[in-house]
Amino acid sequence: MRISSITTKLLSVIFAIALICGSSRALAQGNSNTQVSDQELTAFAKAYAEVQQIRSQYEPSLQKTKDAKESERLQQEANAKLKKTLDKQGLSIDRYNKIYTAVNANEALRRKALKMVEQERKKS
Repeated sequence: MRISSITTKLLSVIFAIALICGSSRALAQGNSNTQVSDQELTAFAKAYAEVQQIRSQYEPSLQKTKDAKESERLQQEANAKLKKTLDKQGLSIDRYNKIYTAVNANEALRRKALKMVEQERKKS
């Protein structure tokens, strides 16, 4: 499988999450002036670290499989885990994406978030 095919599969997982959560605007660019509380940033960092773990867990299997049904099953399984991760942190896909956009638009917020994400990664 080619890298572009893998990327397409992972993007389809992300789009499916948006559909599961019922937000057609979940992947749209958010307002870079979004206010993010320390509590939300902590929840975001925890969710982000877990999302990356889920991605690294499913990416090799999605790369290897050539069976469309197996690929769909893996995507659905990953979607369920991703939704559970966000729910556990009290974040909707829309809010997660808005925080993600705010973090990328604000250097100070990005440094703070990266520090929190690193702390979360060390815990696991």
